[in-house]
Amino acid sequence: MIRFSANLSMLFLEVPELERPAAARRAGFDAVEIQFPYGHPAERWHDALREAGVELVLFNVPAGDLMGGGQGLAGVPGREAAFRDAVDEAAAVARVLRPRHVNVLAGCPAAGHGRERCLDTLAANLAYAAEVMADAGVGVVTEAVNTVDRPGYLIDGTQSALDVIDRAGHANLRIQYDLYHMQIMEGDLIRSLRTHWARIGHIQFADNPGRHEPGTGEIHFANVFAEIERLPYDGFVGAEYVPSRRTEETLAWLEGRRR
Repeated sequence: MIRFSANLSMLFLEVPELERPAAARRAGFDAVEIQFPYGHPAERWHDALREAGVELVLFNVPAGDLMGGGQGLAGVPGREAAFRDAVDEAAAVARVLRPRHVNVLAGCPAAGHGRERCLDTLAANLAYAAEVMADAGVGVVTEAVNTVDRPGYLIDGTQSALDVIDRAGHANLRIQYDLYHMQIMEGDLIRSLRTHWARIGHIQFADNPGRHEPGTGEIHFANVFAEIERLPYDGFVGAEYVPSRRTEETLAWLEGRRR
């Protein structure tokens, strides 16, 4: 049985942030993820999650200016100190919220630096994050992102994600495999999952094109979800899509998995 999580930074936006864990629980989720939980004290998130009866399984390490279209932190030579501060901030939150994983966003190449140097910086920063989070009992993942939405992103495919993880050389690192991004960049989702499941720490999904809920695009989710169920994969599968309607009206895919 797949264990689904609801991304509270994209779903249930109809209610305030701290009310979203309860909204997710009412909709049938027992796990959630949050992109950046830093806008509220960790203790308030902890209370909201506990009262709703849901588990937090993932959040992101602070990524600097990345979400505003910048380069981020993780792959920028000369910004290692800022990245370490971001990891330390995430670790403090993780000690309160106890997620399964935190996600390090690789970002885009820094102006004036070659791509290989940025990848070396990213690998070293991933190794640092993996070590700090291991001390907190939390795994680290990093995600390949499509270059249609984010031109120039440092890791843009499954193999490039594996390559930088191997370069980092830490056992506490895995892939965050996003079906939406990899459908755009590679397709062949089922074969990729079969090949790499043991190195995947977290899966996310949205349909393509549009990044909306399953059934709005080209991905055959019934087959992909059935394959995930067949695999020995023991992580969560996160709904990280932009609802085309009210969130509750986009959950037919979840109801279908319960039958």
